[in-house]
Parts: sequence; C-alpha cells; structure tokens
Amino acid sequence: MEQNNERIAIRVARNGILANFFLIIFKLVAGIVGHSAAMIADAAHSVSDMVGTVIIIIGVKISNKAPDKEHPYGHERFECVATLILALILGGTGVGIGYAGLRTIIQWQYETLHNVPEVIALVAAVVGIVVKEGMYWYTRAAAMKINSGALMADAWHSRSDALSSVGSFAGILGARMGFPILDAVAAVAISLFIIKVAMSIFMDAINKMTDRACDDETVDKMRETVMSHDAVKEIDTINTRLFGNKIYVDLEINVDGNMSLNDAHDLAEQIHESIEENFKDVKHCMVHVNPVDVRMKSL
Repeated sequence: MEQNNERIAIRVARNGILANFFLIIFKLVAGIVGHSAAMIADAAHSVSDMVGTVIIIIGVKISNKAPDKEHPYGHERFECVATLILALILGGTGVGIGYAGLRTIIQWQYETLHNVPEVIALVAAVVGIVVKEGMYWYTRAAAMKINSGALMADAWHSRSDALSSVGSFAGILGARMGFPILDAVAAVAISLFIIKVAMSIFMDAINKMTDRACDDETVDKMRETVMSHDAVKEIDTINTRLFGNKIYVDLEINVDGNMSLNDAHDLAEQIHESIEENFKDVKHCMVHVNPVDVRMKSL
C-alpha cells in the first residue's frame, strides 16, 4: 500500500514538473516578446512552484523508506519536513508579491502607457490560469486519495500560481486599458490569500510532527471496533498519535482473568488486525491485555 502511494505521489509530482517546465518557457517568452514585466514575474513564480514539487518528490521518497537502526519507527515525518519547507516557500512568494504591489501603490510607480504589453502576454496569463488550476485539482485528488499533506501543499502551491496568473491578467489588461493600478491591487489581494494558505499548510505540518491525537470521531469508531469483540469487557485506555500521515494506536483492554494466555494473545491479535484493516492510516496498533476477576466485577 505504501509503495503504491509513493508511486502515485511521484507520478503526480513528475507530471507537475513537466507541466511547469513548459509553462515557465511559454510565460518567459511571452513576457519578453510581449513587453510584460508582470508575466516575467509570473514565470519566476512558476519556477518556485517547480522547485517546491522537487522538494515534495524528495520528501515522499525519504518518508517511504523502510525503518532502520536510526529510525526504528519509520521516516514518515520527513514528508512533514518537506511540507514545512514548501509552506515557507509559498509564504515567501506571497510576501514578495504583496511587497511589490504595496511598493508600487505607495510610490505610484506605474508602467507608462507607451510600454503597453502585447496580446501574447494576455494569452500566456490565460493559459497559466487554466493549466495551473487544472494541476491544482489533479494534485488535490491524488493528495486526498493517499492522504499526503505534502502533495496537498503542492496542490495549493499550484493554485497560488494560478492566482498569480489572474493578477498578471488583470494587470496586463488594466495596462492595455489605461489603468495599470489594477496590477498592484490584484497582487496585494492575491498575496494575502497565498500567505493564509501557507500558514494553514504550515500549522497542519506542525500538528502532525507533535504527536497530536486523532479526532474524537475516529477514536469513537475505534472504540466500537474494539468492543465488537465479545471477549472484551472494557477499554481501560485508548491513545492515538499522528506520526506524519500515519496513526499509532495504544490500547489497554479488560478481559476475563480466567482466559488462557493463548486465548488472550489471539484476542489481542484479532483486535490488532481489525484496527489496521478498518483504519487504513493506522501503521501500528499495540494491544495490552489486563485480566479482570469477573466474579469481583459482578459484586
């Protein structure tokens, strides 16, 4: 299962790199030929998107490595590290776009009308919007399928690039219509959205790296799964922790103290297997059996 998830993530990431490569070339040529500084800046944003995707590939490959002596519990958190790096890149991109827009507004540095961008720059902006929005939905679907925070971060990076192209389109169109201020206003609005998304991605990665428990709904379903075994009298404790995009579960159950050791062991194995089968994100479930004197419990 994990190897299949890795193949899906890497295939999606490689497709993203290929699409970004051709998009960068097209945007750069359109920006130079079409005399559009906004489109050249948009091409630079696409470069950051491609770099982010490379980071995702590295993170996914490391996170799916088998446990070793130095990392006996696996390498899942390396995907969180990749997500953090991508969130920082995304946040930095948002800050850079916003700063440039604000500086233009404050200093009143608009392009003069004698340097009006050509139509090819508008075409490049439209192509960028369509391609990057398509990449967002494509990558998002894969991220949800394999529960990959890093891939979801990459999806939002693609959307931020699409929004950057929206800003470029507005600025180029505004310049052609005699209103270059639209470029700066759109850039500031888009930068705020990008920063918000970056913060959300960053906090999600931090939560996954600090042994946060599963949500109450998931824990309740686990309780139901455990109690579906007739031999379980009671659940003493059920602790969960997120390790990257995986879940570790520690259980303590009460059973009849007269149960044989072999039967108690078999019951623990059954519960262990049922938890891992019913909750696909569970990497390991530890079951501790506590003996209970049924006669004393009934008094």
